[in-house]
Amino acid sequence: MPNTYGNRTLTEWLTLVLGVVIVLVGLFFVIGGAQLAMLGGSVYYLICGVVLVASGVFMVLGRTLGAFLYLGALAYTWVWSLWEVGFSPVDLLPRDFGPTLLAILVVLAIPVLRRLETRRALRGAV
Repeated sequence: MPNTYGNRTLTEWLTLVLGVVIVLVGLFFVIGGAQLAMLGGSVYYLICGVVLVASGVFMVLGRTLGAFLYLGALAYTWVWSLWEVGFSPVDLLPRDFGPTLLAILVVLAIPVLRRLETRRALRGAV
């Protein structure tokens, strides 16, 4: 059985860690969002949590689909935030600052994920 994780570079390990962090954040959103939805609150957190878990799993697997799912969740977050509080910077900051910072890391990870996909495709072609 080949060692899948043995020859990874630092950037590949950091991308893997980023994927795990996104999975953990997504699980937190799913659990809290399910509780909130059962109490009659917004289903945003549940939906976003499911997308974040999928995003993180795909990133851990080295797929660029994970990065694009995260960016889609970020766009959904911005739309939801604007709908919820309008254009008030004070109210938008706690809703969008963290996810947007994480999105910067996700965008920086896209070339690493593409390299991992190319490597996997070349390995499968041999």
